[in-house]
Amino acid sequence: MKDVMAGLQQTNSEKILLSWVRQNTRQYPEVNVVNFSSSWNDGLAFNALIHSHRPELFDWSAVEKKTSAIDRLEHAFSKAEQHLGIERLLDSEDVAVSHPDKKSIIMYVTSLFRVLPQSISMEAIREVESLPSATSAGVTRVTTEEHYQIQTQQRFSQQVRNPHVRTRFM
Repeated sequence: MKDVMAGLQQTNSEKILLSWVRQNTRQYPEVNVVNFSSSWNDGLAFNALIHSHRPELFDWSAVEKKTSAIDRLEHAFSKAEQHLGIERLLDSEDVAVSHPDKKSIIMYVTSLFRVLPQSISMEAIREVESLPSATSAGVTRVTTEEHYQIQTQQRFSQQVRNPHVRTRFM
């Protein structure tokens, strides 16, 4: 049971983090973050997330003009290090692959989450909950963990009376 609850906490934390990212990158049409792997490999999501909070740090159109994912990733990581105090936890070459390591991406995005404003709307959380999830071989079945996750989400939804209230997490 303890393992199931730990898994649920991680899953819910990931949903909150993904909700925050999507909410803050919504104004960038080239960016559509749906996961913590391939959505980050071109460098645009990292740059958009930083730019959405600190637009004075760089010109977004200059990032868009960069043709190399490695150049865009280097740009984001150097801006985060210089202006936000975030260590370079990732190498651009390791992220500019088809499926970067999910845990590494989450770790870095969590570092951004800690230093940037953290308001998350219920609408953004619901949007993430409605994203299609990957299933093995297209088979959908509810596991014990998913059952507990659904119950937890229902309890969370019941606690939130007004969907327009912004909640500060972590």
